[in-house]
Amino acid sequence: MRHNIYVYIFIMFAVTYLIRVLPLTLIRRPIKSRWIRSFLFYVPYVTLAVMTFPDILYATNSVYSGLLALVAGVALAWSGRSLFTVAVLSCAAVFISELIL
Repeated sequence: MRHNIYVYIFIMFAVTYLIRVLPLTLIRRPIKSRWIRSFLFYVPYVTLAVMTFPDILYATNSVYSGLLALVAGVALAWSGRSLFTVAVLSCAAVFISELIL
C-alpha cells in the first residue's frame, strides 16, 4: 500500500485552516451566551491538560514516581506556589522517588 504524503499534508492544512476560518466567517456578532463563552474560555486549558497528562505518568521509569510528581505538583499549585517552584519540587519528587524505587 503506497501512501502519498502530500495528501496527508493537504488534509492537515485543510483541517487547521477550517478550524481557524470557520468561526470568523460564521460568527459575526459577539457571543452573548454565558455557557458558550465559558466553554470557549476553557478549551485551551483542557486541550493542554489532555495532551500533557499521559506524559506526566509515563515519562519516568515508574508510573508511581510520575503519579507522585503529579500529586506534588497539584498540591503545590493549589497552595499558590509559583510555576518555577512547582516544576522544581515536582522534579525533585521524581528524583527522590526514583532513588528509593
